[in-house]
Amino acid sequence: MRASRLLSVLMLLQTRGKLTARQIADELEVSVRTVHRDLDSLAQAGVPVLADRGVTGGYRLLAGYRTRLTGLTANEADSLFLAGMPGAAAELGLGAMLAAAELKLLAALPEPLRERAGRVRERFHLDAPGWFRATEETPLLAEVADAVWAQRRLRVTYRRWRAPREVDRVLDPLGVVLKSGIWYLVAAVPLDADGSRDGEEIGVDGVPTGPRVYRVGKILSLTPTGEGFDRPPDFDLAAYWAAWTARYEAEVYRATATVRLSPAGFALAPHRLPPAVSRSIRDSAGPPEADGWVRARLPIESVRHAQGELLALGPELEVLDPPELRAALARAAAALARLYDVAAPAPSGAVRPTVPPGSC
Repeated sequence: MRASRLLSVLMLLQTRGKLTARQIADELEVSVRTVHRDLDSLAQAGVPVLADRGVTGGYRLLAGYRTRLTGLTANEADSLFLAGMPGAAAELGLGAMLAAAELKLLAALPEPLRERAGRVRERFHLDAPGWFRATEETPLLAEVADAVWAQRRLRVTYRRWRAPREVDRVLDPLGVVLKSGIWYLVAAVPLDADGSRDGEEIGVDGVPTGPRVYRVGKILSLTPTGEGFDRPPDFDLAAYWAAWTARYEAEVYRATATVRLSPAGFALAPHRLPPAVSRSIRDSAGPPEADGWVRARLPIESVRHAQGELLALGPELEVLDPPELRAALARAAAALARLYDVAAPAPSGAVRPTVPPGSC
């Protein structure tokens, strides 16, 4: 552990130039006293560490000195695919390894390239979760990711939306996906002796249904079975995910509705409605009518679900079809009027939508 920290101190001085003991301590999450001991050890080992005193002082390496002790460990190399996503790396349990790998790579670069890499880090930042959404708790994510790396079969207890709510599954974890701040596990379900998958039919005419998708935050418990598994040689995680999401959206939105939107409602739709719904509105919108409103078609999952979604646009959207959805929204509006016991005022102008900062 100390040898690794000494190397980290050396890499910091090589990549960043002059640093105070406090800056090094904050970077490595150790005490200033520990940093002083490490600097003394480096000096005793022959590393030319110089101390500049005064207000602008700090520690630095002798000009021109470079170490070539920059080899990556296997785990550090594995973590490099998450470069630029420190939050995701930390959730996967790879935060420390990614930081060490990036530090070693920077130390190995010539000075001009190291400066360019530093400028990129200073100017670009990825923040994956959507606005106004708390990050989902995923206490088992690191264990899931570890099983993916090692190709270890898992037995999990999973909470799903339909009955029975809690089910046990044996899974071959193939990959993890981060989408809109939510982690998903893509896993194959191994065949049972009776040709089923964990007691479920595998498909029409015995055709396997293929990998499945599980929300990591809904995994209640997991236990390695002690078995490994063979990863399908032709499995492509990115291609599978693209096909699965397209199929999921098509299956979820089983009907369509015709609506009218005010100018404010049309502008607000991308910020209040799911992406598939707002895309459909954008692509199907007709020319503005005399009052500025536009007609469009949008996919709906069910009347009840669509009612909740479309209420987010309030009086800026009118449902024309299907009749049952129009009636459901009318009942909801009437119930709101009764709840607040006020007469609805006549519209006096367009309502400016509230959108995330920087959208205007």
